[in-house]
Amino acid sequence: MRTEPTGRSGLSRRGLVSGAGVVLGAAAGFAGGRALASPGEAQVAEEAGESVDFTQSYDFYTGDHQVGVDTLPQRHIVFMTFNVAASASKRDLQVLFARWSAAISQLMKGRPVGSVEPTRANAVPQDTGEAHELGPASLTVTLGLGPSLFDDRFGLAAYRPKLLQDLPTLPSDQLRPELVGGDLSLQACADDPQVAYHAIRDLARLGRGTVTTRWTVLGFGRASAGLGQSTPRNLMGFKDGTRNIKDAADLDDFVWVSDDLDWMKGGTYQVVRKIRMDIEVWDATTIETQHTTFGRDKGVGAPLTGSKEFDTPDFTATADGKPVIDPASHVALAAHENNGGVRILRRGYNFTDGLNDLGQLDAGLLFICYQKDPQQFVTLQTRLGSADLLNEYIAHIGSGIFAIPPAPAQGHYLGEALFG
Repeated sequence: MRTEPTGRSGLSRRGLVSGAGVVLGAAAGFAGGRALASPGEAQVAEEAGESVDFTQSYDFYTGDHQVGVDTLPQRHIVFMTFNVAASASKRDLQVLFARWSAAISQLMKGRPVGSVEPTRANAVPQDTGEAHELGPASLTVTLGLGPSLFDDRFGLAAYRPKLLQDLPTLPSDQLRPELVGGDLSLQACADDPQVAYHAIRDLARLGRGTVTTRWTVLGFGRASAGLGQSTPRNLMGFKDGTRNIKDAADLDDFVWVSDDLDWMKGGTYQVVRKIRMDIEVWDATTIETQHTTFGRDKGVGAPLTGSKEFDTPDFTATADGKPVIDPASHVALAAHENNGGVRILRRGYNFTDGLNDLGQLDAGLLFICYQKDPQQFVTLQTRLGSADLLNEYIAHIGSGIFAIPPAPAQGHYLGEALFG
């Protein structure tokens, strides 16, 4: 009789995956209660000139790369980091990754992670149910592994990617300790905010006893654009992500890992920054100051040396003996032409946390980027943090870095190679 290979923990892959399936149920139904069916009618909305199909779904088992990295940015995000509990073992972590993988594959199809309405009155629902009849809404969930996961707690030090190190102190950092780091990250993006929230809520629930929440951000209004998407605006009113990476060749050059440890090949590195904007100070500045700060026109989004959004900025152009685009403007400092060709894949979202302790708007940008080497981000942010005119109106208050493993094959789970 053929047997499945087992890892050092003695737990077989088949046992993990099938065990997760028992907990989460199958597509057709779930033991102990009634599952919710996928919506039978197409749900399509028109938002900002773009069609949004709430029945659209992505496949969790995509091949080389996890979804949610180069996937077309959806309209909403819930980002959450976790610490692994002090009492958790390596086997607990392995089981969590298997359960999360099985759950994510279900959630991305618009299905619950267990019974929503148990048939027994004294039973607790396995799924929280708030995404009932909302459809998949293009949900993607992406798992990241922080540097601290590879300490001596779980025997994973030999698997630590050489580039996965805590970010250095960067200019303009005003980091709050409670908004920094994490052993794990989950990024849920969807075109319906409740679908994204439901995914993170149920995944956090599945992790109880093994992980505890560290920090989280709810974001809206994507601040980046993929191929064929219109460029959105940040909370300062400017188009954001005009020059984002949008083609496969650049993804291979700047995003996907190819020369790291075997388990990371096809993965990438995620950098997350929570950036507070001094919205009310910005709102009192003149339009000329705003244009100079960004180096772009606010309405059309064109560089100050052009007339259309996608015109290439001319950083050598002058008028009255001065550069048309200020060398300290955001576009000038961030441009790959001025950074040795360095580029990153942006996936940002706006956020608001209500009012701060001064009674002012507490809002800003959840900046997420992906790159094959975190030094790409460090290079750019060192320049931006040192001289960017925008620094007068922003502060980086949260930060994290995570290794994003490649997608699992059907029947496998995220991070499985760590437990081989």
